[in-house]
Amino acid sequence: MADAVSKDQVLAALRGVKDPDLGRDIVSLDFVKEVKICGGALGVTIELTTPACPVKDELKKQSEDLLKALPGVTAVDVKMTAQTVGRKIESELLKGVKNIVAVASGKGGVGKSTATANLALALSRAGAKVGILDADIYGPSIPGMMGITDKPFADEQGRAIPPVAFGIKAMSVGMLVGEDAPTIWRGPIASRILQQFLGAVNWGELDYLLLDLPPGTGDVQLTLTQSAPINGAVIVTTPQDVALRIAKKGLKMFLQVNVPVIGVIENMSGFVCPSCNAVHDIFRKGGGERSAREMGVPFLGSIPLDPRMVEAGDLGTPLVSLDPNSPGAKAFEQVAKNVAAQLSISNLNEKNVKARPKEVHLLDQVPPKIVWDDGLVQTFDYRALRLACPCAGCINEMTGEKMLQESSVPKDIKLVSANPVGRYGLSLGFSDGHGSGIYTHDRLRELGTKV
Repeated sequence: MADAVSKDQVLAALRGVKDPDLGRDIVSLDFVKEVKICGGALGVTIELTTPACPVKDELKKQSEDLLKALPGVTAVDVKMTAQTVGRKIESELLKGVKNIVAVASGKGGVGKSTATANLALALSRAGAKVGILDADIYGPSIPGMMGITDKPFADEQGRAIPPVAFGIKAMSVGMLVGEDAPTIWRGPIASRILQQFLGAVNWGELDYLLLDLPPGTGDVQLTLTQSAPINGAVIVTTPQDVALRIAKKGLKMFLQVNVPVIGVIENMSGFVCPSCNAVHDIFRKGGGERSAREMGVPFLGSIPLDPRMVEAGDLGTPLVSLDPNSPGAKAFEQVAKNVAAQLSISNLNEKNVKARPKEVHLLDQVPPKIVWDDGLVQTFDYRALRLACPCAGCINEMTGEKMLQESSVPKDIKLVSANPVGRYGLSLGFSDGHGSGIYTHDRLRELGTKV
């Protein structure tokens, strides 16, 4: 029997399915891996960049609807798979690790380690292979939170094989010293210990390795950010102003050492009533989102203060496993999807970048300029940059039509902020209050004027 449709027709239809995070259709992104046609029956395999893709179900439904609408099609089977995208890691010892993510906080007491453990479980439950390196060397808490009592053992090469709990590989100094023994080490010694951890652990194949950093911006944080090929950092904060101010310092540290910040998590946002599971805003709320917006980084989500979180920690069973249907666990599930999405965006965009800025002088020089790593020097016009804003409010994502009216942009507009986004672009903020546009390095090259 002759096929009712051709492969070209199938691909043409699927070009109508757009990944909202990456801003491109699934065909041009090379997500469509297999097309099978038998008469009027279609079988399509779509491979996403992470098993924790937050729009997986939407992409599947859109694909099914478009394929069913093709003339002569009688049956459609869309199979969704995933292959985690990662930045190439040169280290031989970490070659099986696709993404290394630092989880950090400016101060203690914001629930950073709790967030790390639950994020790991949420990513694992989505189908990813996950590990945790407990780098909080003075206050290691991951073994207790994960209920790990086993010690690591050595493989044939003498590298440590980390214990596994809830499907997560975990390594911590807390496994090597007594439970009540204090780690009284000076900064350089602590830094060397962590460098050994990175190089002396056989992590195997991992989609995500989470580094639970100690709070602050000291020796240990600097050592890890300079020693490990970190794909991105997640900042954990609480809604209080003091925590938000200190979180901003942590973010600036990562930018100074060229580690992209993939987003901010607001922890302890509201209180989960133990009787009805409703979330009550007894604390401030929205500070994390506001700070993320001010700093030009994504907001990954809010985690409510759930009484069961304490119970989970005491039991050595993270909330995502103890009560996966609780508001706190559901919030971690969504945050994990957002973390995975932001890493995919950063990794894919970075892979396509042709040139990177060596020096950015958009705020401190007149005329503003960028010196590129290939030697090209360009100057920029503030108004031209504003008119070229690529955000969804200025450009129709589906049609590419420009919605920003030129007459609405002041002639004397200025640039007030320029923050790195991953290793592929800049988030620009303007004096008219607009700051949602992410300008890729390649787009900036197009907008600049050669000196």
